[in-house]
Amino acid sequence: MPTPHISAAEGEIAPLVLMPGDPKRAARIATDFLTDATLVSDVRGIGCYTGTYQGHPMSVMASGMGLPSISIYATELYRFYGVRRIIRVGTCGALPPAVKVRDVIIATAAHTNSSVSQMLVPGLTLSLAPSYPLLRAAADAAQSVTEVGVHIGPILASDHFYEWGPNAIPELTRLGTLAVEMESAGLYAVAMAQGGEALTVLTASDHLMDPSQDMTPEERETSYRAMVTIAAEALIS
Repeated sequence: MPTPHISAAEGEIAPLVLMPGDPKRAARIATDFLTDATLVSDVRGIGCYTGTYQGHPMSVMASGMGLPSISIYATELYRFYGVRRIIRVGTCGALPPAVKVRDVIIATAAHTNSSVSQMLVPGLTLSLAPSYPLLRAAADAAQSVTEVGVHIGPILASDHFYEWGPNAIPELTRLGTLAVEMESAGLYAVAMAQGGEALTVLTASDHLMDPSQDMTPEERETSYRAMVTIAAEALIS
């Protein structure tokens, strides 16, 4: 069963997966949220931990950074390990003033400048969206969150971290885009192709219009409890 990128044996990865980008954050989430978490794969330092959440088998696996990286891991999880549901839990840069740093964003769609939206059906640009049951479950779980704001809407999953067009940020904001990150379009496209379910739940770690709010690197690793609670509850719904 091991793949070029995952060394776990058959049955060692649960059908429900939380997927942060950062391997350190994956280890922290596994420790903080799973019972009896065990490291089952560590190829290239990308840890995968399996335990239980409220009695349900669940895994936490890092994805690395960017659409190509998450696409590799998500494809192998769906195709070779029988994973049914993946929720990306990561950080993002907020766009509108209404979204504050530390707020949670549930992504109803992933705009992208990547070619991934045009690969599945030649000649068409697909709308990359999450699984509705996961989206609905996350929205329901968010009702109990009071310590931070929760926003539900589209995001941009960019192939570029530094390079932007001169009007990209104001135009994205005008069109109702809530945040920018670098993975969700890849995850949503892979889920469509593999017949799996996927969703992204994010924590705003930076604000593109107000950098004074930005988290430190240490805060990015640890400020995730509301986000992960929403995602874990959605996975077991």
